[in-house]
Amino acid sequence: ANLTYAYHLQLTGTLNLSVGAAAGVTRIGLDINQLTLENPNDPALNNAIVSQVKPDLSLGVWLYGARFFAGASVQQILPQKLAFTSDPNYKTGKEVPHAFLTAGYKLYIDESITAIPSVMVKYVSPTPLSVDVNLKLGFKDRFWLGGSYRHNDSYSAMAGLNVSRLVNLTYSYDFTTSQLNKVSYGSHEIVLGLQLNNVYNVLSSMRMW
Repeated sequence: ANLTYAYHLQLTGTLNLSVGAAAGVTRIGLDINQLTLENPNDPALNNAIVSQVKPDLSLGVWLYGARFFAGASVQQILPQKLAFTSDPNYKTGKEVPHAFLTAGYKLYIDESITAIPSVMVKYVSPTPLSVDVNLKLGFKDRFWLGGSYRHNDSYSAMAGLNVSRLVNLTYSYDFTTSQLNKVSYGSHEIVLGLQLNNVYNVLSSMRMW
């Protein structure tokens, strides 16, 4: 669970900058009953810790205009050791920062429909770069549908609704296509957004970029 906040600053008449932060906690669990071990008495799981909570912090910047956006962010800034046993010989796991770069452009199909193609690059040391290609379709600033493809890894489907000038709701589902699909059945995400200090009184923040 994270609490997020972003501050928007108007740089020029057509260019804006947003700086945001997210802070909270992450729960990490291990279901030993779902593991198939070559050695049932594997010492790495002696005195196993099945659940643990870690602090989490993310920061990001977002530059946007009427037709484009670009951003950079880092998640899991706080380095955390990760272990599922109290045995000191098996405590080498850790969480590492995740770095993201993204950019996109808005196309007006007509007065009520917009298409926003975008790309996102992710880097987590020491793994290779990950690239997402995305497309979002917005309808009358009221709701939107989208899809995403991550090279050799997954597909995603998304939908969002701008309930009011204060509240918006988003749902997404991620389906894994890599070898991880043997142990992962996809993930669901629900986001409730609050547009505080909405000085432009817009129904959708997409209107601002």
